[in-house]
Amino acid sequence: MARYELLEGRPDTNEGRLDKEIRCYDLLDKLGMEYWRTDHPDAEAYTMEACKEIDDVLEATVCKNLFLTNRQHTDFYLLLMPGDKVFKTKELSSQIGSARLSFGSGEEMEEMLDCTPGSSSIMGLMNDKEKKVRLLVDKDVLEAEFFGCHPCINTTSLKLRTEDVFGKYLKEVDHEMTVVTLIGE
Repeated sequence: MARYELLEGRPDTNEGRLDKEIRCYDLLDKLGMEYWRTDHPDAEAYTMEACKEIDDVLEATVCKNLFLTNRQHTDFYLLLMPGDKVFKTKELSSQIGSARLSFGSGEEMEEMLDCTPGSSSIMGLMNDKEKKVRLLVDKDVLEAEFFGCHPCINTTSLKLRTEDVFGKYLKEVDHEMTVVTLIGE
């Protein structure tokens, strides 16, 4: 028997859920987006290895979500890339015209996306009202029918239609994406 179960839509109750997670469900419901979720409170998805069993349940492209910044901490990026690719800063820097990329701090991520380290997600863009974070998406992410991400907390994972995430959702949160090509070898 599978340890995790794929359920349609939001939880039956908000009990034990964080406000930021509930806001994700509220927005997805408002947009009429179909989505599924799996809860995994005993296996917080901090690493790609920990995500393997969850990925099998979702049957969706689950990405690395990297919160990046320039050296001066004046430009911020959320990079979505396939989990099996290796991230190389030089490869990305040349495509976006920003040298010396590094990981943004947990405090910066919480301030801008309302996500803690290990739970960064495209869903966090709904909290970036000042549009400080530029979304970067590896082209391979866009090719799958389904997309997996966290609802701003890594004890639950969502399965959504890729076209809805990069269409309806991005339009609603007023963010554009920059498509990048990462070799990741």
